[in-house]
Amino acid sequence: MSADAFRSFMPRALGLARDAAAAGEVPIGAVVVKDGQVIAAAHNAPRALHDPTAHAEILAIRAAARVLDDERLTGCELWVTLEPCAMCAGAIAHARIARLYYAASDPKGGAVEHGARVFDQPQCLHRPEVYTGIGEEEAADLLRGFFRQRR
Repeated sequence: MSADAFRSFMPRALGLARDAAAAGEVPIGAVVVKDGQVIAAAHNAPRALHDPTAHAEILAIRAAARVLDDERLTGCELWVTLEPCAMCAGAIAHARIARLYYAASDPKGGAVEHGARVFDQPQCLHRPEVYTGIGEEEAADLLRGFFRQRR
């Protein structure tokens, strides 16, 4: 993957995270890419949708599955601004996402490099390639600023 691609999809996810913050949601954005094209994008919306599962990753995966008319997102990439939680990591595995790119690590709620480490479990039947730290500083700043305003 070229350096341009790294710069092109995370900014879109970060823009969605800013949209989430403006809507009063935790600022997390996610983009699903297939063959170099964005096929789905979403931001966190649990409050707006009154749905605890309405994380950016879940909403983007659902939208991508509708676009592809398939529950398997084979060959797709997921770009997200924060390390996925256990629920989202499970959905990523079930969707058979090929590559996961995330910006900021989440020592409290993440489940990729922290906590449950879902993809490291023997019960996990699909493990995406994982790339971290892309846009980390901006994503972390968005989250810190969001929670600072709420205190």
